[in-house]
Amino acid sequence: MDENIVIKELSTDDMDCLLELRMEVLSHVFSEEKESISNHEWEKIRKENENYYSEELETRGHIACAIYVDQKLAGCGGVCLYREMPSPDNSSGNCAYLMNIYVREAYRRKGLAKRLCEFLIQKAREFGAEKIYLESSDMAVNLYKNIGFTNMNGYMKFDAIK
Repeated sequence: MDENIVIKELSTDDMDCLLELRMEVLSHVFSEEKESISNHEWEKIRKENENYYSEELETRGHIACAIYVDQKLAGCGGVCLYREMPSPDNSSGNCAYLMNIYVREAYRRKGLAKRLCEFLIQKAREFGAEKIYLESSDMAVNLYKNIGFTNMNGYMKFDAIK
């Protein structure tokens, strides 16, 4: 890939870019659900994301980044940094949750998602994370396996708002 590729860590100064990317990601991941959500509800979700970024980027509870190819916005990613109770497989309790790894269609299959992951994994390591989690779309499973992620058995989800 001959293009000039730059990954930039984003801050609250980049709020417009952050929200543009986040809502684009949500539009793709929740495309079916979005059809049943009113514009008012969608705007509320956008505002809650703005609140999240305002709080978590300042405290370093979340690190967001964007990837540019020839100065054009090509994708984004983020990592939540948090603590869980220490255990034998995570003595510090420091964890990370890799999320929103997203590359715009015109830039896919060029290694950009892998670069985003490597950048964010390094940030998680700097935080001291001993465990890094993620959820994957079917399309990205091989990418994550090639980076070194493995399947986790025994996880279940409870929808607390129902």
